[in-house]
Amino acid sequence: MRNVKRYPVEGPNALWQLYRTVSPWKGVKNFIFIQVSRYCPILPMKNWIYRHILGMKVGEHTAFGLMVMVDVFFPELITIGRNSVIGYNTTILAHEYMIREYRLGEVHIGNDVLIGANCTILPGVTIGDGAVVAAGAVVHKDVEPGTFVGGNPLRVLERKNPEGIQEESAIQAFDEE
Repeated sequence: MRNVKRYPVEGPNALWQLYRTVSPWKGVKNFIFIQVSRYCPILPMKNWIYRHILGMKVGEHTAFGLMVMVDVFFPELITIGRNSVIGYNTTILAHEYMIREYRLGEVHIGNDVLIGANCTILPGVTIGDGAVVAAGAVVHKDVEPGTFVGGNPLRVLERKNPEGIQEESAIQAFDEE
């Protein structure tokens, strides 16, 4: 279950009331810096923008692929651990504007997480350390540490090694060479 806080609204749909919840200047500033980051090939510069201008918590050596779109209005609700990879064109949302309410939820992505290309991560989810999210997945619920998930709806996938070698043994053999 996603951990979001709901805020009911009166009148027209919640998106029409956006600037009652977020300063329009914050939205414009964030949009400009997110667009710069989306196209920037320099990973340390991207992380600096995310940390110091957008207020995200981003761990050391985390890499954002080209065209990653982080939440424009609430990027400060996004935390990503160290040494994670966020794949090409992934969207990470911390808000949802609905008809009669809007919802906010922190997104926590752990250490050593791999998010495949073209994923959508919804507000209020936690992706545990060492998890792998397959390309194109919609993450609408928490992902346990070390699991391999994919699809829409999201489900746990089984990792099969074609050589029949245990993953730990293969890594250990590689390290010994």
